[in-house]
Amino acid sequence: MQLRPFPVEAAALVASWSTSPRETLMWCGHREGLVSAATVAGWSTEDGVHAFGLYQDDRLVAYGEAWVDDEAREVELARLIVDPALRGRGVGRRLVAGLTDWALGKYPQIFMRVHPDNTAAQRAYAAAAFEPVEPELGRVSWIFDGGWDRPLLWLVVMI
Repeated sequence: MQLRPFPVEAAALVASWSTSPRETLMWCGHREGLVSAATVAGWSTEDGVHAFGLYQDDRLVAYGEAWVDDEAREVELARLIVDPALRGRGVGRRLVAGLTDWALGKYPQIFMRVHPDNTAAQRAYAAAAFEPVEPELGRVSWIFDGGWDRPLLWLVVMI
């Protein structure tokens, strides 16, 4: 499998991989149902965002972003998703490993946020050496879902 820059014309395919509002919430924090191709295309072209696709031969099998903060010398990996037909086969671990390798070549800290109920993602991130942040890093994010709120888990890999 190979990590490549994401082609914006594949945004509709990536948007189709989230099959329910709950899955969309877990994937990207979007609470208004599914996301559109235009939304994914917009994400992939935002300032500071490096969007990537993971390919098996010529087939796009996963998508993820690296949000770069040059001033803080860190990266946050975000909006990672795998083609539903290939989930549970290690594709997510390969995506995380590829993004991590790309980021560690440039920045000493890589962060991720994950929904506390997304255990499959947590396993993939742990396999790529992500660990919970130390309390002194002071990173807290919250999800709000119909009046229910709870903190997201922050994970980090450091050189």
